[in-house]
Amino acid sequence: MGSLARVVTCAFAAVLVALPAAPLGSAPAASAYAAGAGDRPSSFTIEDERITESSGLAASRAHPGVYWTHNDSDDGPYVYAVDSETGRTVATVTLRGIGDPRDVEAISVGPDGQVYVADIGDNMGGTWPKVWIYAFPEPKRLADTTVTAKQYTVQYADGPRDAEAMMVHPKTGRVYIVSKREEGGGLYAGPAKLSTTGVNRFERVGDVDVWATDGAFSPDGGHLVLRGYFESALFDWRDGKPKKIAEPRMPIQRQGESVTYTLDGGTLMYGTEGRRSRVSAVHLDDDQVSPQVRRERGKDGGADGGKGSLADGGADGDGDSGNYYLVGVLLVVGTALGMAARRLFGRR
Repeated sequence: MGSLARVVTCAFAAVLVALPAAPLGSAPAASAYAAGAGDRPSSFTIEDERITESSGLAASRAHPGVYWTHNDSDDGPYVYAVDSETGRTVATVTLRGIGDPRDVEAISVGPDGQVYVADIGDNMGGTWPKVWIYAFPEPKRLADTTVTAKQYTVQYADGPRDAEAMMVHPKTGRVYIVSKREEGGGLYAGPAKLSTTGVNRFERVGDVDVWATDGAFSPDGGHLVLRGYFESALFDWRDGKPKKIAEPRMPIQRQGESVTYTLDGGTLMYGTEGRRSRVSAVHLDDDQVSPQVRRERGKDGGADGGKGSLADGGADGDGDSGNYYLVGVLLVVGTALGMAARRLFGRR
């Protein structure tokens, strides 16, 4: 099947899966988490007009409720901290000591307190001989600042790859990358410790059946989630080997680019590109979280994730449009056609 046919087929499949949730012309019903949700994470909108291509998302470890993000390309060496309560940027970090970022696609916070930024995209379909990862200490105080970042040079053992997903394991600190292919990508593991001198060789250690645009480890390191434009997959993580166990619910988005866990490990936050883009919270069911999270939920009254319920109703966290699914169809098909056109003309 050709690229255009694949994309359009995936788009309509995503719409058909979503349609039974509510009839056309009626507003989606609010989830169990919408009522009396208390302090549970909820969706939010990125208000910063500078952030038009949010391509990565990572929950801050030092500042609960704050998420790190960045633009895709042509923005410069900037990383933004966004407060999920207001959607406003509370800190802009400028990276110095690195080259000009080329195609920044992912971000992750490691157990060493460093924020890792992955300049790993390849619009030429996997031809760049080297890509880079930058790292800087997560600021203790949120304010605009300039920091000197470390720069790690990366090469894949089996040749150049296009990639958009980079994850730092929260226990071991090892960095992983997933290559981006329609047929499914490869999982690549970096050295036990990255080096700023020489080249860091990433070895292929497994296959994943996801056209991955981002990924994240659960806070306890036991699970790995990968997302694509129209799919999401959850893997059990044992000894560095992923085993697929579930397909968490995922909202329909204009161009789904990012995903991260909340700090409590019970919710996935899905991001998309676009001005004033929406970050949608999806609460995971009990069988999709770690035993520790299940125990904590039991202490709070036994509420589970509502079978992957969205935080505030609608499939994009809005729930205020009676014709949501019609709009969803148009958005998905439009996105599919746009993506296919970009592929034909060498753009993303």
